[in-house]
Amino acid sequence: MSRGNLGNMKNQNIQTAFKNKTVLVTGHTGFIGTWMSLWLDFLGAKVVGYSLNPSTKPSIFEIVKLKKNITHVIGDVTNFEKLQQTIKIHKPEFVFHLAAQAIVRKSYDSPLETFQTNVMGTANILESIKNSSVKSCIIMTSDKCYKNLELGRAFRESDPMGGNDPYSASKGAAELVTNAYRHSFFNNNEIGIASVRAGNVIGGGDWSTDRLIPDCFRSLYKNKIISIRNPNAIRPWQFILEPIFGMLSLSLHLRKNPTQFSEPWNFGPNSNKKITVEQIVKKIIQQWGKGKYKIKINRTDKQYYESKILMLNSTKAKKLLNCGNLYSNNESLFETIEWYRQYHGNKTDMSEFTIKQIQKYMEKISLD
Repeated sequence: MSRGNLGNMKNQNIQTAFKNKTVLVTGHTGFIGTWMSLWLDFLGAKVVGYSLNPSTKPSIFEIVKLKKNITHVIGDVTNFEKLQQTIKIHKPEFVFHLAAQAIVRKSYDSPLETFQTNVMGTANILESIKNSSVKSCIIMTSDKCYKNLELGRAFRESDPMGGNDPYSASKGAAELVTNAYRHSFFNNNEIGIASVRAGNVIGGGDWSTDRLIPDCFRSLYKNKIISIRNPNAIRPWQFILEPIFGMLSLSLHLRKNPTQFSEPWNFGPNSNKKITVEQIVKKIIQQWGKGKYKIKINRTDKQYYESKILMLNSTKAKKLLNCGNLYSNNESLFETIEWYRQYHGNKTDMSEFTIKQIQKYMEKISLD
């Protein structure tokens, strides 16, 4: 079957394909990892999570009570022996490697930790799945993995890797490690290996420090001035379920046809959905609608490099995987704001509410 035909498989296969399948998710206590694990559990998968304890208080992992529904393993991806043993014991068929040091500014304070986690952690995953039960492995990196010459265009998968800060460099290096392993050890077509570069995601339950959306809601909760560093910076904002759906879909293609799909993939919004930092903050304030809030422009310290424009060309994913963003900026913001509003009200079962947001998105998939 051709790659094009595979890419046009019905998206509703997602609803049944993971049932009773063992899936390893590294970084499952994090923002994206929790959402992915919750979705997989809802689909009937046997989820094995491997991660450090939640790094934030509060944490979405604890808020949605994910621990009680999955196999919960506390471990560091830099611990090769424990990681390998976990894979041998649980025998996953699918692997989603999401564990990372994901904060740009922290990479300046802890560059060695950043490189160890993001580069050697990736190498450890790939080394661990050699001669294993795994049939499909996705390595999630970042849109910041590209060498950014500020050319004002969206990055394509064929563009060179780079990085002017430790975080970006570590993600570019993780891509190079993935490519090296893919060509050196996984060219027997038995295991599909792909990397995913996703743009900035928004959604409920992100409590990371020094990140726009959670910083906004922390300020809104406390009626404080919202401080932003680079108001004119353009980022590829997308709702969290968009890249997760892309990864779930890609993993099934990798399982069926590793030869054709084992390559890098971009998952990001269309270029016409681009929006600046200041615009998104103003939209959040408008939709939050509980009072008058002020924005303060606090320019970034010059020692920290931040890209002016960061966009992904996701044409390949849309054409070959039939995966494109389903939510508009306004829809993405509505879902995000509503999650934080419900949590702030302290009267909602957030596990149930988060699953309802997943169900709502799945309904949109079936109508697409």
